[in-house]
Amino acid sequence: MASYSTTDIRNIALVGHASSGKTTLTEALMFKAGAIGAMGRAGDMLSDFTDEEKEHGHSLFNAVVHCDYQGRHINLIDTPGAPDFIGQTISALPAVETVAVVISAQAGIESLTRRMMDRAKDRNLCRMIVINKIDAEGADLPGLVAAIRETFGNECLPITLPANGGKAVVDCFFNPEGESDFGSVEDAHTAIIDQVVEIDEKLMEIYLDQGEVKPEQLHEPFERALREGHLVPICFTSAHPHNNADNPVGIESLLDVLVKLAPNPKEGNPRPFIKGDDAEHEIHADADPDNHVLAHVFNVRVDPFAGKLCMFRVHQGTIGKDSQLFIGDPDEGESRKPVKIGHLFKLQGKKHVEIDSAIPGDIAAVAKFDQIHRDGVLHDSHDEDSIHLKPLPYPVPMVGLAITAKRRGEEQKIADALTKLQEEDPTFKVTRDATTHETVIHGVGDLHLRIMLEKLKHRDNVEVDTKQPKIAYRETIQAKAEGHHRHKKQTGGAGQFGEVYLRVEPLERGAGFEFANDTFGGSIPHQLIPAVEKGVRQVVREGAIAGYPMQDLKVSVYDGKHHPVDSKEIAFVTAARRAFIDAVNKARPALLEPVVDMEVTVPNNAMGDVTGDLSGKRGRIQGTDMLPGDMAIIRAIVPLAEVSNYQGQLKSVTGGQGTYTMDLSHYDPVPSHVQQQIVAEFKPKHDDE
Repeated sequence: MASYSTTDIRNIALVGHASSGKTTLTEALMFKAGAIGAMGRAGDMLSDFTDEEKEHGHSLFNAVVHCDYQGRHINLIDTPGAPDFIGQTISALPAVETVAVVISAQAGIESLTRRMMDRAKDRNLCRMIVINKIDAEGADLPGLVAAIRETFGNECLPITLPANGGKAVVDCFFNPEGESDFGSVEDAHTAIIDQVVEIDEKLMEIYLDQGEVKPEQLHEPFERALREGHLVPICFTSAHPHNNADNPVGIESLLDVLVKLAPNPKEGNPRPFIKGDDAEHEIHADADPDNHVLAHVFNVRVDPFAGKLCMFRVHQGTIGKDSQLFIGDPDEGESRKPVKIGHLFKLQGKKHVEIDSAIPGDIAAVAKFDQIHRDGVLHDSHDEDSIHLKPLPYPVPMVGLAITAKRRGEEQKIADALTKLQEEDPTFKVTRDATTHETVIHGVGDLHLRIMLEKLKHRDNVEVDTKQPKIAYRETIQAKAEGHHRHKKQTGGAGQFGEVYLRVEPLERGAGFEFANDTFGGSIPHQLIPAVEKGVRQVVREGAIAGYPMQDLKVSVYDGKHHPVDSKEIAFVTAARRAFIDAVNKARPALLEPVVDMEVTVPNNAMGDVTGDLSGKRGRIQGTDMLPGDMAIIRAIVPLAEVSNYQGQLKSVTGGQGTYTMDLSHYDPVPSHVQQQIVAEFKPKHDDE
């Protein structure tokens, strides 16, 4: 059994923009807690251990580490900071109670800072802010705190403050004494107490009556304030100080905050499990070690030697070495055969530390289980069929590359390798375009796809050629219309006969496709209606005017004729296809293009050039925000076709200082001249007569 209990566990995800120092901060925390003997250097740290991370000098994948400190067991997840890898970062959120958002004192609030503060709030997770690199040259700490409070609310309050020019920090909560580089320590202490007692009427009365409250009276309301988002404490650190690399600043104070004030798994907001497709049917785990098992797989890593490694958070029950578990997977369905757990591990970066059991609240891993997938739920009860957590809102991967094998005969090997990459990364997708016959990989950005291609080469020894894929247009209609076709074919023996009348009408954008049977009197026999729908759906899938899937329309078959001998399924499939195409051509068909929400971060002096460039790409500017450090954020809605290769253009305009993110927004009609050109190039597939 574990030497600690559920109430001893602290689960924290370190998130934040690239170069904010999360990995070095993780290293410093582990060093100060005694889990490692010395701090590593760039390229040789506990939580950056893959070849790609060492080569690029950045975290690219989630890394789980752990330590024991003051009788508490701390699980840390060091997450990537590059916006292209936000999917990895988001996937860590279900495993923790607390999200520590790390901000560089030099760079200030960056795009991923905002996004992860919002994501953590949406998931009802406790948030704290760690301002790192406080001894860096040019850091404006008072200005940064003011910007944080203006951006994220006045509930953001310092719980430590820098001192001695960023070479030390002073405690503003447990022992509020000494001098800080800015602001009064006593004032900071009072602000924290005022914020905490607001949520507890009895404690507020004591505070108003006596003028102070005892530290032991503050733990529960402090944790509740964190849980309800009423308090976001700010800590100051310099995880890798310039003058003394083995004496990181503020790390001991940060550890004190984590072990004494961060919620344990029984105190954090419960993660509701959903049974089946019924979002109203929630099951709340109770963190009871003797209850049946509920554990969520939040991360998967495929190792060329160890095989698939699945990281999971235990929410209820106890998992032992010989546990027999079912896999309740929302995508794959319910496995009826239990999986026997042979070996359990605690992860220490790339090291696997074998353990006997994992208790509620803990984070552990199993290896070499191909049946287990990301977001799967492990349980030991037949009553928990198709159980899963509330889905995470991952960004839609919008940047694509069409790939082909460099060497003949490696197509299956590439397909297998791509499947493994999809298992590891929730925002990496592979599609096969039936129209263009292209295999297209989709990611969040250019860096994302470049790293995936490097993994194909280094890990799986396969190389591919790449090119820009065709844009994933969609077809729709803009008016009501009717269509008709009679299919009659005689080949000497039994013939084919089917006649179909149908009508089409547009639906609101995003509604998808509907099919309705409005026939009566047996004009088309009931058993042949599925053939009509099959023919219609073939066109919906293949396109009617340009070869792209159709959406946002309703098709109703209302009449037809049949022959008692010659009416076969194939006849009504063909008649329905042609009747549908006939109706579409009368219904003002339109081609839709994907439109993306973009958030572009640029230097202030490049803002005019970038907004002008986006406007020239048929973009609509939605607003701008000024950021510390002479930077600005531009929000725009732009057709994907115009920014499918935007990285190079932005680099040119901003001298390499600009970054951007994009998410699918909606589909809009393309300009008429673009539609005419695409339709003219389409060669429709003809039915055999």
